[in-house]
Amino acid sequence: MENKISVIIPNYNGKDLLAKNLPKVISMCPRCQIIVVDDASQDGSQDFVKNKFKNITLVKMPKNVGFANAIAEGVKKAKHDLILLLNSDVAPQNNFLKPAVAHFNKSNSEKLFAVALCDQSHEDNKVITRGRGGASFEKGFVNHFPMPVQKGQTLWVSGGSGLFDKKKFLELGGFDNVFVPFYWEDIDLSFRAWRAGFTCIFEPASKVDHFHREGAILKQKSPFFIKTVSYKNQFIFVWKNISDYLLTVKHLLWLPYHFTKALLTLDIAFFTGFLWAISYLPRLIFDYSLFTIHYSLSDKEVLSKFAK
Repeated sequence: MENKISVIIPNYNGKDLLAKNLPKVISMCPRCQIIVVDDASQDGSQDFVKNKFKNITLVKMPKNVGFANAIAEGVKKAKHDLILLLNSDVAPQNNFLKPAVAHFNKSNSEKLFAVALCDQSHEDNKVITRGRGGASFEKGFVNHFPMPVQKGQTLWVSGGSGLFDKKKFLELGGFDNVFVPFYWEDIDLSFRAWRAGFTCIFEPASKVDHFHREGAILKQKSPFFIKTVSYKNQFIFVWKNISDYLLTVKHLLWLPYHFTKALLTLDIAFFTGFLWAISYLPRLIFDYSLFTIHYSLSDKEVLSKFAK
């Protein structure tokens, strides 16, 4: 039985990237439903897609809502059981899809949540291969790191180059928009998938080119803002996902160290990110009170699978 796939591409002011990469996506994803979710671009992206690519489903956001919300709108339009998430700065290489899809056809695939693609990131005139990662709890925070790029389990699957089981994606609630505008949504979702008893696999034969420096975040956001968002979402990830008593105590005990370090180095982004994260605490507490998913693994057990 042929797997049917819906490709979802979020876009924000990425008309040039769509012109460069979308034809490759169409060529490498025959018979796929292709959805472009335009997050209120102001560079003519919507008209460009509408006029140049008649067979593509275009979702127009009335205002900028961030990555997680844009993907959620795309998933609503997805007709098929597998969803391929690609950033607009990503172009698939030849025959990239078959090795990833094959994992969903194996006899033991009922627990498979997602497959991470082999991300060949073009940076500073060199190519850095990524796509497989782990994490450890260090100095009170969850710190992620790259793992050897060979076939095997991965803690998370990138929301910019990954193939997901739509049913499980929706069962887990998709990307949590508490992480708006970007970063950590995919790590959070994959972490929750592992806790729910699902698995994530890295497939090195499914290669995509990632023109990271051309993407919307690095081109359109300041380094200070990006750093602030990163800090904010690091805090939120811990507060949302870490319930182990010892890890929680470690997080609290390490906070004075991090605050002192930030003060001495005048790291304003740290304090800004912390205050931004604090503003989400009421929502995190409310969401926790509505929590219904049964987890089969603890946070500590998942981290121990991928620690250095």
